[in-house]
Amino acid sequence: MKSSVQSPSPATIVRPTSPLQITARLKHLVGEARTRILLLYAVTMLLVVGVSIPIFRFFLFAEIDARVREDLLEEFEEFQTDLETWDAATPDSEETLLEFVDTFLDHEIPEDDNYHVVILEEAFYRSNPMVVPDVIGPDSDLMQQWARLQSSVESTVQVSDPAVGSVVYRTQVLEINDVPQGLFVAVHLSAGERVESLAAIYVFVKVAAAVVVASFLLAWLGSRQLLKPVQQLAETAKKINETNLSDRLSVKGSGELSALATTFNTMMDRVQNAFTSQRNFINDAGHELRTPITIVQGHLELMEDDPEEQQETLELVMDELDRMGRFVNDMVLLAKSERPDFLLLEAIDLKPFTEAIFSKVTALADRDWQLASLEPGRFVADRQRITGALINLASNATQYTQTEDMIEIGSAISQKQVRLWVRDTGEGISPDDQQRIFDRFARAAKSYRRSEGAGLGLAIVRAIAEAHGGHVELISQPGVGSTFTLVLPLQ
Repeated sequence: MKSSVQSPSPATIVRPTSPLQITARLKHLVGEARTRILLLYAVTMLLVVGVSIPIFRFFLFAEIDARVREDLLEEFEEFQTDLETWDAATPDSEETLLEFVDTFLDHEIPEDDNYHVVILEEAFYRSNPMVVPDVIGPDSDLMQQWARLQSSVESTVQVSDPAVGSVVYRTQVLEINDVPQGLFVAVHLSAGERVESLAAIYVFVKVAAAVVVASFLLAWLGSRQLLKPVQQLAETAKKINETNLSDRLSVKGSGELSALATTFNTMMDRVQNAFTSQRNFINDAGHELRTPITIVQGHLELMEDDPEEQQETLELVMDELDRMGRFVNDMVLLAKSERPDFLLLEAIDLKPFTEAIFSKVTALADRDWQLASLEPGRFVADRQRITGALINLASNATQYTQTEDMIEIGSAISQKQVRLWVRDTGEGISPDDQQRIFDRFARAAKSYRRSEGAGLGLAIVRAIAEAHGGHVELISQPGVGSTFTLVLPLQ
């Protein structure tokens, strides 16, 4: 007979959690930012509660002592009032004094922990309540001290017995015909009041501890939502790689976490733009290098034994290799422009520097070269980099001008800036192309490009200007000409 018991499906198998897994989860829980923040919060709260307990106890005892003294004074003043009334209405005699004392003790009930004690002829007579603690009993030291008093006093005596605490008392001398006959003492023992206050402190401690624990748990549960942007930041950062740069955090509300999300999104925009630009740069560089390599490879494969053909092939190969070398040098220059040691700064005299540039660029092509606005002054820059940028602009101008066109080299200086420009009367640049010709490998879309370069010249010019803390200005109109201006700070 086959057993009807079936083995549990994989989905129903419950595997026990190993100690290592529990330890790993506890470490992860303790390592979370919200747990650490809330633990710090809980420790701070406990410290605050711990410091507040003795402060609370001090002020509570002070309030109790003030209230006790006020009650004691009130009872004492009642006795004085009754005594004055009796003294004014009754003949002075020992019998009538005893009657007054008995009547007062029988009818006036003191507050809790208060005692009314009467001493006559230096001995204990009566008290209310009738039973008094030993510390103020008939045979006590305090009772002997009170029996010897000949004047009214107010004092507090600290007692080592915790069941008593401290003794607060006021005395009133009882006289007949101005002769002291005895003493009335209003006494308070602080132990009872303080025991009650300690019970209140104990309740306060329990409530405070419960509030701290409850607030910690609620804050720990609620902090997940508050710290959700941080968790999203971590999750988004894990997803980001070279193929996925589009993930962003959702920004809600305001505050530091929203500012963090906004900053992260802005940073990712910059990273994505830089990555896209770098990828395009690599693709364009590969395309620009592939063409001369293909030309060189093709001519070498087809080259025959004819010396004349070999010479032509060799010249073509050398020309392509030279173009590749210039292209590599341009890319290296662009890469170095982002390094802090890219510039070697020195003080430059503007007028001689502009004249030197003019003498160099006039050999580039047969044009109507002009030198304009030579102003004296000095500025700080990298002489070689600025020279290369201006020659680059002048060379670019020769490619878009004819023999009869004018190319002007000029410079000017102000309190904060130096301006060096190359102006031509060539074919100009369309508004659409003006925004993109400074990008790497960019060329004007509708211009006849006479250069065999890779389209890095203007990108290099902009990189040099920005490395100096400046920029490049372009003013151009199709059919009229263009003006490229390097605007650099004096320092």
